[in-house]
Amino acid sequence: MAVALRGFTPVLFRRIQVPVQVALYAGLFIFAQQLVDWWHLPLPANLVGMLLLLALIVCRVVPLKWVRAGSRWLLAEMLLFFVPAVVAVVNYAELLMVDGWRIFLVIAISTLLVLSTTALVVDKVYRYELARIARRQASGE
Repeated sequence: MAVALRGFTPVLFRRIQVPVQVALYAGLFIFAQQLVDWWHLPLPANLVGMLLLLALIVCRVVPLKWVRAGSRWLLAEMLLFFVPAVVAVVNYAELLMVDGWRIFLVIAISTLLVLSTTALVVDKVYRYELARIARRQASGE
């Protein structure tokens, strides 16, 4: 019986892994929403939830592998979450005709700022990690 279950368990685990992780994200969001309501925080609940998840991962309460598959699935399907917003733009054709260039200019500038900031942060973290590895190797040798 144990031999038969050994082959079955990983398949079952892989099938329920993503839904369980997405449910964990949803539960964390609901908890973050309650915190925002109770403490009257001037932050959105999704940001508080991400900070909570980051704290749980950094403190090693939640291992990274427990949330990796769900986050990869959500990132892969992110386009589906934006389809309603893109379809809603059709209702505002007059606004786009008059102020469309301003809207697109703001979108372009903000996108460039986000990409530049992300690149700078990734570069700093990468350099920090390289320096940390070099320090470990120097102290270990």
